[in-house]
Amino acid sequence: MPSPPVKVMLPVNPALQDDDSMLTRKFGQEVVNYYSGTRLNRYSFLRADAAFLRRAALAPAARYVALNNLAAVVVDKSQLATFSYDDVKPLLGAEPPVVLEEKTVVAQFDSTKATPLVVFLGLVEGAIGGAADEDHKTVEIESTSHGNVKAQPYFAVDVTPRDSYKEAAEEFQKTFEARGFSIENNPRAMALLPEHGTTYYTAPRTLTNVPVPPASIFAQARSMIDWNTRNRFCAGCGSRNLSIQGGYKRVCPSADLAGSSDGSTPVPRDDCPTRHGVSNICFPRTDPTMIAAVVSADGRRVLLGRQAAWPTDWYSTLAGFLEPGESMEETVRREVWEESGVRVGRVVIHSTQPWPYPSSLMIGAVGQALPGGEDITLHDQELESARWFTLEEVHVALARGGSALGGPTPPAYKAGDLRVPPPQAIAHQLMKAVVEGKYTGASKI
Repeated sequence: MPSPPVKVMLPVNPALQDDDSMLTRKFGQEVVNYYSGTRLNRYSFLRADAAFLRRAALAPAARYVALNNLAAVVVDKSQLATFSYDDVKPLLGAEPPVVLEEKTVVAQFDSTKATPLVVFLGLVEGAIGGAADEDHKTVEIESTSHGNVKAQPYFAVDVTPRDSYKEAAEEFQKTFEARGFSIENNPRAMALLPEHGTTYYTAPRTLTNVPVPPASIFAQARSMIDWNTRNRFCAGCGSRNLSIQGGYKRVCPSADLAGSSDGSTPVPRDDCPTRHGVSNICFPRTDPTMIAAVVSADGRRVLLGRQAAWPTDWYSTLAGFLEPGESMEETVRREVWEESGVRVGRVVIHSTQPWPYPSSLMIGAVGQALPGGEDITLHDQELESARWFTLEEVHVALARGGSALGGPTPPAYKAGDLRVPPPQAIAHQLMKAVVEGKYTGASKI
């Protein structure tokens, strides 16, 4: 008989533990959304330290998370699978390419050869989940100019079968499937354990001292692998470029071993504008996106919308990308008017959420409609429908728990009932803040 469901709680971000700061007393507790609140220190200033990366990558305590076509390899729907370097060595070779000196890897650049992408995610100062087994201990790693760092290294590796390593990647898939691992092909299910102390769901079994790399690590890994995969060609000249500094920068080398007569003398490439001035490196991008719970002028209703592809009765808060030269408050007003015809006045920022689809930062806000500006007109036809819902209707829908896209309907749902995103989504948290009256004083509960 399976064990009864148990609630899963992970540690609160240490920076917010027992927080009684001046700002918290004035504005309330900081909202730590799903995919955020990581305990992983990215150590960005160590990404160029190849000697450090080599020690970290080959350390017995190093953990690798694997993604196949941006879908995570998992133990089950709640846990990412992690691998040691010995596990991934048949795919990566004696040393992963991420550990080579930048000058060396640029000098050895051969556009005809491909290796699996490896990204340095960072270090966890203390094993995730409180585990004390041999595979999940912290280790002391020497850096070139910043002393020793005691932590557990985390890397991400793209195991998608492609290019010259297609067969090796397929063989790696057989090995992890033999261990009972699988590929989670619905990343938007948001079932991975969160980093921080919010309980979003119940797990089907007891988890005791399980070293779980949380949702925040998946978000980072997915965004970084997606960015590298999309940017394999230089934006300046169209030639193949190269991943450097732990996967966080890409350069366009000035020479290429491809076509070399002796296999060791690089052939000069045509000049490229990215090799001059300050624009000589390609950096990862993050797309700022507004998402807003808009309340009516009297504070008693909430504006929600739905797209035609969404499940029946499933509505969410309105969202859209920030445009150049635009403040986030202006983005809220523009996007809400374009999608629903509603005119918004005051806008207050609520919280933010990394959103790795592919690499957005959702900036959550609460806005209030202007008196007389509440009529709905679907100007850009992006939504199938936009409606005003009472605080009571939204409160009931939130109490059911919500459901992810592609996920099952809430147990108490009946046809015609309002359905909303799950607690992992910032949209849910925005609705909750409005229903609780944190911004308008018009509380339903």
